[in-house]
Amino acid sequence: MTDTVYDMVVLGAGSGGYAAALRGAQLGLSVALIEADKVGGTCLHRGCVPTKAILHAAETADAVREAGALGIRAHLEGIDMNTVNDYKDGVITRMYKGLQGLVSSRGIELVQGWGKLVAKDAVEVDGRVIRGRNIILASGSYSKTIGQQVDDKVLTSEGALQMDHVPASAVILGGGVIGVEFASAWASLGCQVTIIEGLPRLVPNEDEAISKMLERSFRKRKITFKTKTMFASVDRTEAGVRVHTEDGASYDAEVMLIAVGRGPATANLGYEEVGVAMDRGFVLADEYGRTNIEGVWAVGDIVPGVQLAHRGFAQGIVVAEKIAGLAPEPVDDVKVPKVTFCEPEIASVGLTEAKAKEIHGAENVTTAEFNVAGNAKSQILGTQGFVKLVSVKGGPIVGFHAIGARMGEQVGEGQLIVNWEADADDLAALVHAHPTQNETIGEAAMVLAGKALHNHG
Repeated sequence: MTDTVYDMVVLGAGSGGYAAALRGAQLGLSVALIEADKVGGTCLHRGCVPTKAILHAAETADAVREAGALGIRAHLEGIDMNTVNDYKDGVITRMYKGLQGLVSSRGIELVQGWGKLVAKDAVEVDGRVIRGRNIILASGSYSKTIGQQVDDKVLTSEGALQMDHVPASAVILGGGVIGVEFASAWASLGCQVTIIEGLPRLVPNEDEAISKMLERSFRKRKITFKTKTMFASVDRTEAGVRVHTEDGASYDAEVMLIAVGRGPATANLGYEEVGVAMDRGFVLADEYGRTNIEGVWAVGDIVPGVQLAHRGFAQGIVVAEKIAGLAPEPVDDVKVPKVTFCEPEIASVGLTEAKAKEIHGAENVTTAEFNVAGNAKSQILGTQGFVKLVSVKGGPIVGFHAIGARMGEQVGEGQLIVNWEADADDLAALVHAHPTQNETIGEAAMVLAGKALHNHG
């Protein structure tokens, strides 16, 4: 059975896929959107959104514990994970219904089923061949399991999000974004957490100063972590798990969470058979999402680079606009904002100090930091942290890095600073509202411009 030839056939309705479909339809293209599960993909249903809902519940638990210091008489009686899950699922359901409505209102044909690329202009779904002048591959990613059997004792993030109780103790493999977010949430909810990380520091993709501050904060919160430590094996025990590391140590806990990253979901989808260029499961594409096959495009987590929902979303828009004959700016991974929603929050965009020195030369790079201890709003919130700006001497600011309560909400200005190539004087001249966390950015800019008022020295 063969239908009309669509202008765009999108394989996968996660952040990148549905963004491409919505933008394509908005530009007058005929679009078919194929999804085996639900529109919204991992981010909405099993990743970003549910994780952040649980992190908000964890933040609320901490707020209740600390309320006495503010003169608020409150007592935390316990955590009801069934109710927390109901809250989390309610957020997902509302977002999902809204997304379904958007897809329907744009005249996009939503095809439910497992799609497979069978030609450069065709995807097969349950025996039906759907043809398109352009095919967009957006099949997303999966949680790596490093060869371990997943069950109720050895979990990936998907399983962790479905737990009906807070584990008494947990070993988390991986100190990257997923690992530290779960460590932060579970610790706030009453779990004893140990992180095992093979690299020398937590959140190793962030600026080194950010890692050091997070590690200090985690020690204060009694979150244990072992860096430069490699996982060896895990045994199931009557009480849970015993995790062995290559240095001969072992750690007992109720559960082990594997949080070592995500792999591209490209197996058994026909990509290689049709001739799409691949590398270790990733689809190779240029800055506009074009693969080596004319008319076949790729976006999101299957394309090498930072695996972030908003990066895939932006790539989907670029591809749709390119197909429609527009001239969009490609997505530059370096300039994509990143937020890690642990406590304290981490926000960054652009180059780390080390990377800036590698690219521009150490003698041509300067940095400035403002400690949030000098910020009134940070004092009100009781947070620690800093804002760090990385700049080319006499030139633009090329990196923004921040850690502290609610710093994720400041990354928007950080993105504008880096993407619009502001220099110290440009930024220092802007008026930042007082008292806000946003004010810390202006203070860091004044340090960089050589006119710090609230820093000592």
